[in-house]
Amino acid sequence: MMEKVNLASKFSDLLAILQMQKFLRMEALGGEIPFFISTYAPQQELELVKAVHGLVNKLETKGIKVLEINLWQIVMDILERELGPSEIFSLEEQMDKDEFKQALQSVLDINEVLMPEIHQRIEQDQAQLYFVTGVGNVYPFLRSHNILNNLQNVAKDAPTVMFFPGRYTGQSLELFGLLKDDNYYRAFNLDNYKL
Repeated sequence: MMEKVNLASKFSDLLAILQMQKFLRMEALGGEIPFFISTYAPQQELELVKAVHGLVNKLETKGIKVLEINLWQIVMDILERELGPSEIFSLEEQMDKDEFKQALQSVLDINEVLMPEIHQRIEQDQAQLYFVTGVGNVYPFLRSHNILNNLQNVAKDAPTVMFFPGRYTGQSLELFGLLKDDNYYRAFNLDNYKL
C-alpha cells in the first residue's frame, strides 16, 4: 500500500504553481510537451476528487479557466451514447472479463472515438489548463501511458496535469503503486516542480 500524502499541503503548492503566468504560458519547458503528472495514494481517491474540485474553483476565481478531462465520465458518456445505459451492464453479465474488456476497447477506440471526443471538449471549452482525472477508474481498458501518448496531439495548447493514483518515477508510471505501465518519460513530475 502506498503512503498517503498530505493533500491539503500538496494542493496549496499546486495552486501556487498552476496560477503562475510562467507555468500557464508553458515557459521554460525546453521544447518539451506541457504534460505534468501529480501522484497520490490510490486510497485517497475520494479526497482527491474533492481537492481537484476545490482547486478548479480557486483557479477559476483567479480568472484561470480549467477543463477537467474526467476519463471515467467521458467513457461513460460515450458508452451510454453508443450502447445505451442498460446495454453496458447486460454485456458485462453475458461476457467473461477478457471479452468484456475487448468489447469496451473496441467501442472506445482511442484514435477513432476517445481522442476525438476529448479534442471536441477541448475546442469547445477554450481552457488555459487541462486536468486529467479518473485514470484509475478506467484501468484496464484504458492505460495511462496510451492516454498520454495520444493526448499529445489534442492537448498541446495549454498545460495538462494528470492526477495519477500511483507513482511516477520520471521514467515509468506505476498505477496503484503496483502495476508498472509501459515506460513514459515525456511528462514532468509536478511533485518535484520548483517555483
